[in-house]
Amino acid sequence: MITGIGHAAITVRDMDRSLKFYTEALGFKKAFELPHYITGEPWIIYLNVCPGQFIELFYGGTEDNPWRDKLIGFSHLCFEVDDIHAAVQKVKDAGFAVDSEPRQGSDHNWQAWVKDPNGIRIELMKIVPESPQASFR
Repeated sequence: MITGIGHAAITVRDMDRSLKFYTEALGFKKAFELPHYITGEPWIIYLNVCPGQFIELFYGGTEDNPWRDKLIGFSHLCFEVDDIHAAVQKVKDAGFAVDSEPRQGSDHNWQAWVKDPNGIRIELMKIVPESPQASFR
């Protein structure tokens, strides 16, 4: 049985800017770091989303990294929020742009879109009782 998202892995080109986005704009907490198992150099920073759920930020993303150019690949992350307007304001207060202000989608949920410093699309979503997702909670 799946009970949530364990982690999502993202290779970043600017760790400092990425950490600022995920901690200041979205409110996650830095949990721990793992050094590379062979070189001992910085490798992964784990951010705790909620109990048992993490985001892994990998150092070393580049524009010519072949893993970033896959036809089938990562689309976006969706984070549920309890207050869509407060979540969007927090992103703005941290100095990041919002691509789409809060609006109600065809599923009746409220959503807004932002991009992290690496261009990863992030959907912020407020689930409402009349949405189809609400019956699966």
